[in-house]
Amino acid sequence: MIAANPLSKKSARPARDRQDRERADRERQARAAASHQEAAYDAELVRRFNGGDEAAFVEIMERYREKIFSVALALLRNRADAEEIAQDTFIRAHRGLSRFRGDSSLATWLHRIAVNLARNRYWYFFRRRRHATLSLDCALSEDSDATFADLVATDSPSPAREAATGEFSALVSVCMEKLDARHREILTLRNLLNHSYDEIAQALGINVGTVKSRIARARGNLRALLAEACPEFAPDAAPSDWFEPNRPSGRLEVASS
Repeated sequence: MIAANPLSKKSARPARDRQDRERADRERQARAAASHQEAAYDAELVRRFNGGDEAAFVEIMERYREKIFSVALALLRNRADAEEIAQDTFIRAHRGLSRFRGDSSLATWLHRIAVNLARNRYWYFFRRRRHATLSLDCALSEDSDATFADLVATDSPSPAREAATGEFSALVSVCMEKLDARHREILTLRNLLNHSYDEIAQALGINVGTVKSRIARARGNLRALLAEACPEFAPDAAPSDWFEPNRPSGRLEVASS
């Protein structure tokens, strides 16, 4: 039996690596060519529409309806709202397409409209606490298994406990409104809508590292605002320190004096 030559394996590896790089380059070039073709066709549709061809806009809607709906659904997690945002996006696009200068692709322009409309829709309902229940499964802290669901009133809650819990929720809402828009938005996506880091990165067009650092800064600012409003909520305390167990049930409840 002839032994395999290890040198032949070593010499074959660079050849495979080169082939892999060449294949990756061809795929990138193919994607770039396809993207260029798509952009050129979109530009032609825009030109036709601005020339009075309404059928061109119908084709734009058919090309991008599913993508726009997916963007809105990813942000709002509600199919009915996502459908409305998709419709509103194309209504806005129909009104504004004559002013579309082509600085970005048509797909990017439509995506931006959809994201802005979805954000506005979300904050409208957030201020009215439409999605307040979505955060009940969020952990109180990184090292605690307790969730905000544990703050739900026990079988026989005391009026004082109910009042304290309500006041705390109202305080958090007030402090959230005081955060700058970027921090308020990213905490909402993470803590209220329970989006993953990857989902947030995709929705905001930033990388995952930026998502994590922005969330950390936003949480720090929120704690500082809570401490400013109520000194007992020290910025360096874990959220679980703000609650105390209810002895009969073992649940966590807002600490009150």
